[in-house]
Amino acid sequence: MNRMPIATDLIGLPAQVRPPAFALRDVDPARLPAGSLVALPVLSGEDTAEGPVLGPGAEALAALLDLDLLEVLEQHRATGAVGEVITQVLPGAGLAAVLLVGLGAARPQDFRDAGAALARATKDRASVVTTISAIADDPALRAFVEGVVLGSFEFHWRSAGAKSQPLGELVLDGPVDRQPQVDRALAIAVASWRARALATTPSNLKNPAWLCEQAAVWAAESGLGLEILDEEQLEAGGFGGLLAVGRASATPPRLIRLDYAPGKSRKLPHLVLVGKGITFDSGGLSIKPGDAMSTMKRDMTGAAVVMSTMAALAAVGCPIRVTGVIASAENAVSGASYRPGDVITHFGGRTTEVTNTDAEGRLVLADALQYAVDKLRPDVIVDVATLTGAAKVALGLGTAAIFATDDVLAERLSAAGDAAGERYWRLPLADVYEEMLTSKVADADNAAGGPGAITAALFLQHFTGGIPWAHLDVAPVGDTLADRGVWTAGPSGFGARTLLQWLEQDAPLEGIS
Repeated sequence: MNRMPIATDLIGLPAQVRPPAFALRDVDPARLPAGSLVALPVLSGEDTAEGPVLGPGAEALAALLDLDLLEVLEQHRATGAVGEVITQVLPGAGLAAVLLVGLGAARPQDFRDAGAALARATKDRASVVTTISAIADDPALRAFVEGVVLGSFEFHWRSAGAKSQPLGELVLDGPVDRQPQVDRALAIAVASWRARALATTPSNLKNPAWLCEQAAVWAAESGLGLEILDEEQLEAGGFGGLLAVGRASATPPRLIRLDYAPGKSRKLPHLVLVGKGITFDSGGLSIKPGDAMSTMKRDMTGAAVVMSTMAALAAVGCPIRVTGVIASAENAVSGASYRPGDVITHFGGRTTEVTNTDAEGRLVLADALQYAVDKLRPDVIVDVATLTGAAKVALGLGTAAIFATDDVLAERLSAAGDAAGERYWRLPLADVYEEMLTSKVADADNAAGGPGAITAALFLQHFTGGIPWAHLDVAPVGDTLADRGVWTAGPSGFGARTLLQWLEQDAPLEGIS
């Protein structure tokens, strides 16, 4: 059974479903208790003419059941493709059923997607035993566990409870000394689960104050330091971007700071993660069309990713100091709304002319970035935000944008994304577009126009103080349209697994300058 706590409930919501538990033990498919469900791996075969290849346990189980499993695959026209799950019910055979799970070419990503498919095929089941883990090296095992967890994700606010329950326990064939790999994978997957859940929470519950309450729960659970600045402290500190964006809302803005350190030494390298926390984005007076507004409860995905990542750092053994800074506001409409033409003064003194109130994310991030530079003086800064529709136009719905002032930082994040199954494409901080930020009355214009993802990144760069910095624009992947692989329809929580894959490394900031 997994040994780490799996807390997936959120403040003010009904009890949520929990991810499956995992157990490691030697599995003999021929000696399983009556009624067991067994999941066996099926590989597509190196030569397509060869047909699918059955993995460990299949021969012994076929002999026990007097059942030709290759014939079962043939009857279903199965190929062993990734995510293919064939369920063969076994009435009167002692076992309840055998599940034949396609692994394709058995790459780590294939194990991740196969895990998600197995999770969907076994909902409401108490237990499943699998030999898939027996052919998985450590990266593949971790990917498989992540897939099982993420394929089990469900969020609900129903009076009768969730529509279905995830698989209760998955028994993995393997020695108990692989438990650390399972635990690490579980920590990363649960962080992604939590990020999805936060981003999916409706905005009639989720506001800046609620986000602070949830941050306090996770900080206490994970041993993080916590500091919250309310609207009076933000006013006194000169956080003009946060205050302007949040002014029209009945729920005032907040700045949340979370601190992690693996020990008492302050000489460790220091990273700051900054998250955009717009708990609902109406567009303000530059109001969004109705269709574009319907998903804006997830415009705090960046904050969700940072909070979830911070809560998992200890579990993955992050070796450096990390501070999470979340700029949270609701971009609403009222008589107090900030207006096109207003000039705001950010933390640190730089001014911005507002020409579009729907370009609010960069205004709150600017305050948070400058706060990180002036108050925290870190070695590296990374921000995460569903920032621009322009990134979605440029990259489609499956790839996030990454901008970086340091090549090593960009490469580390991209490699971590590849390992996590979260894809990025680096876009340029092309200073040829810098002149588009020009304002006649302020230091910059908040809506410089196209190329919109690049000009937004250039706007933010002015608040990074020359510190190595990366900006992850996850707007293209903020929502998933349908269940696909590890993704479930709705807000994605994209980015948490990338950051944790990076920050579990021995020296994640080494060579960045």
